Parts: sequence; structure tokens; C-alpha cells
Amino acid sequence: MNTVLLSILAGLGGMFGWGTSDFFAGLFSKKIGHFKTFFWSQFAGLISALILVYFFTLNLSLPPLIVVLLPLAAIFYTIAYLLFYRGFEIGNVSVISATINLWPVFTIFLAFIFLGQRLSMLQTAGVFLIIVGVTLAALKWNDISERSIKLFSGVKETVVAAFIFGIFWNLSEVISEGIGWLSTTIFVKTGVILLLLFFSLLAKRRLDVPKISTRAKLTVALVGILEAAAVVSVNYGLTVGDVILVTPISSALSIVTITMAIMFLKEKVTKIQAFGIVLALTGIILTAF
Repeated sequence: MNTVLLSILAGLGGMFGWGTSDFFAGLFSKKIGHFKTFFWSQFAGLISALILVYFFTLNLSLPPLIVVLLPLAAIFYTIAYLLFYRGFEIGNVSVISATINLWPVFTIFLAFIFLGQRLSMLQTAGVFLIIVGVTLAALKWNDISERSIKLFSGVKETVVAAFIFGIFWNLSEVISEGIGWLSTTIFVKTGVILLLLFFSLLAKRRLDVPKISTRAKLTVALVGILEAAAVVSVNYGLTVGDVILVTPISSALSIVTITMAIMFLKEKVTKIQAFGIVLALTGIILTAF
């Protein structure tokens, strides 16, 4: 199987993993808060990743460069997510969801400059269609037309988060190529949890197990498992392919989230959103050439 096809499949794994986890996170995060949701979902994701050690080899031989990059990657991932969630808290969900789609743009730009990665003309067109399509699909145009909504609230935080995600995924490729996809996932998630514990102490946030139904707890755990599956898939793709191709495909996660909202919540899709979905799917097909 060639590297392009593996990159596409890994990107699709990230797309479905993040898309489904975001759908469930959106349903339950308001009940216990974004910080607790992020912490406990990351904890569940780490446990599920550790189970994979039984089936795959965990590389504990860390070169000096990787030892330096791992803490940086954990810091960038944590800060990016917290800023992203902050954007959701103070801004319009539709606008923030569309703005975060800048992260593959930053990822591609950094990979082009620092890693020397390139795409074919058709792949470049495909990536462009994915980013434009996902942005159109994520925006709820009826909300934007309402003057009462402050469109720029939370956008600054989200743009910064997207840029930091771009840095993170370039670092993740270097780390994954150095120690493997499983070790990268486990070490980074461990670092994220330690950082969240540190932040909770500084901000005096409680991280005790939330008093919610068993179903809700299982859903939060599912969010972590699906998110971990997405990270594992993308990290695997980075070991066999290039970040410049894997991340734009995985960024189409909004398509999955929207589809699930249509199926389970009976939400309606506007013509512009439907056009965006078609553009994104067309872009994914073009990346194979």
C-alpha cells in the first residue's frame, strides 16, 4: 500500500474519530464544564492507548531531541485545546467551529517551510476544497445574519489555538517518526494530563469525578476513546506519510459531526452547508491523485 493511500486512510481515521468525539462532547460538556470534560476524556483516552501496548511495542528509547520535543508538544496541545474551548465559551459556536479550520492551513504552511513537504497540483486543489468546504459547512448563516451576535468574540483565541495546533502537528510528525505513533500518543497524553492537573492547582479548579449519570460518564469516556483513536490514526499516518496531506483530510471532522447531528438530532442543513459538504468530500477524493 503506497504512502499516499495510507496518508488518506489515516486522515479519514482522524476525521471520523474527532468528528464523532466532538459530537458527543458537545452534548455533554455543558453538564460538567469544558475543563473537566477535557481532563476526563484525555484520561480515558490515555487508558485506551495504554491497552494497545499489549498488542504493539512501546518504544521507551528516547533520543535527546525527542525528550525536548515531547514536553513542548504536550504544552502546545493543551494550550491550543483550552484556547479553543475558551472560544466556544465566549463566542458563537458556528463562527468558532469555522475559525478553528484554519489549523490545517497553518500546519501546511509550517510543513512547507520547515519540513520541505510538497503536494501535487490536484492534491493542493483537494486540500483547498476541503478547507473551504468545511468552513462553509460549519457556519450557520442564519446566526451570522442576526445583528445581536458578536461575531468576533472568541475569534482571537481560536485563531491562536489554530496556529498552535499547526505547530503541534508538525512537532508530532517529527516525534512520531522518531519513536513511533503509539509512544508519541501515550507520552503526549500523559503530558497533557499532568499539565491539566498543574493548571487545576493554580486556578483552584476541582477535577473530582463529576456527579452525573452513569450514561453521561460513559459518554465522556467514549469521547476520550474516540479522540485517542483519532490521534493514534493521525500519528500513524505521520510515520508513513506526510503531515501536509494527513491533517487537511482529518480536519474535515465537521462533516462527520454535522452528519451525526442530522441523523440523531434531526438538525436541518442549509443549501450552503450542503454545498460545503460536497466540496469537502470532492477535495478528499482529489487528494488521492
